Amino acid sequence: MRLISFLRPDGTASYGTTDGTTVHDAGAELSGTYADLRAVLAAGAISELSGRGPQCALDEVTLLSPVPNPDKIICIGLNYMSHIKETGRDKPTYPSIFTRYPSSIVGHGTPLVRPKVSDKFDYEGELAVIIGKACRHVSTEAAQDVIAGYTCFNDGSIRDFQVHTTQFWPGKSFEASGAMGPWIATADEVGDVTKQTLTTRINGNVEQQAGIDDLAITIPEMIAYLSQILTLQPGDVIATGTPGGVGRFREPQLYLEPGMTAEIEITGIGTLSNGIVDEA
Repeated sequence: MRLISFLRPDGTASYGTTDGTTVHDAGAELSGTYADLRAVLAAGAISELSGRGPQCALDEVTLLSPVPNPDKIICIGLNYMSHIKETGRDKPTYPSIFTRYPSSIVGHGTPLVRPKVSDKFDYEGELAVIIGKACRHVSTEAAQDVIAGYTCFNDGSIRDFQVHTTQFWPGKSFEASGAMGPWIATADEVGDVTKQTLTTRINGNVEQQAGIDDLAITIPEMIAYLSQILTLQPGDVIATGTPGGVGRFREPQLYLEPGMTAEIEITGIGTLSNGIVDEA
C-alpha cells in the first residue's frame, strides 16, 4: 500500500491510502480510533486502511509529510560510496548521525524555502526508512521486521551554516528546507529496497543517481546501531544518506534558487517534487 497524510480541501488533516490518482480518506472513518498515521503505525493497524474511507482525486488534497509528527528524524551522513569519494573521505566504520526537526520538513508539492541568511541552499536526494514497531537492541537479522515502509527524502542543506562548526545540525534544520513523500510505500510493496535506484533531478536535469546497494552502511546495520542507543518508535524516520552529485561538490557549484524544481525519484516507491521559493 501507499500511505499518505494530507489536508482535505477544507484544510482539515487526515490520512489514508492512494493508488497515485485516487485517495481513500481512511481518517474519515478511523480518526476516532487512530488520530493520525503515526497512531496507525503504533497500533500495527496498516492493514485496516486498505480501501477504507470515501474517495477523492489525489490532486484535490494537499499532501503533508507522510508522518507529520514523528518522534524522531534521524539522518545518516556520508553513507553512499559515491558521495564519500567526492568528499575525499574513507568508508566509515560507524554511521555519522545528526537530527532534523519536523518543522524543517514539508510534503510533496509544497515549496522548499531558501532562507534569507544564505544562498548556499543544496539538495540531497535520499531514501528514508519508516519504523513500524517500537524496538530496542535489534539485530541486523531482525531489522527488516521493524520497517513499515520507505519514502523519498530531500535533506535540503544550508551549506554555509552546516560547516560553521563540526556539528551539522544548524545547516539541516532551517524551517521548510527539506521534504519527504509523496507517500510511504509499505515494505511488502517495495520488496528488496537495495534493488531500487535513486535519482535526483534539478529542473529536469539528472544530478544524482545511484543504486540503494551503494550504501556504505546498510539499512539493517543502521537500525541495529541506532537501536543500541535509543528505542526506535513507530513513525520514526531514518534518512539513509545521499549519493554523489550534491551541488556543493559540483564544478561549478549548483545551489537551489527560487523558481527551480527539485525531484527525488526512487524506483518502486515514487517521486517527491518541490519547487523553491525565497523566505518571505
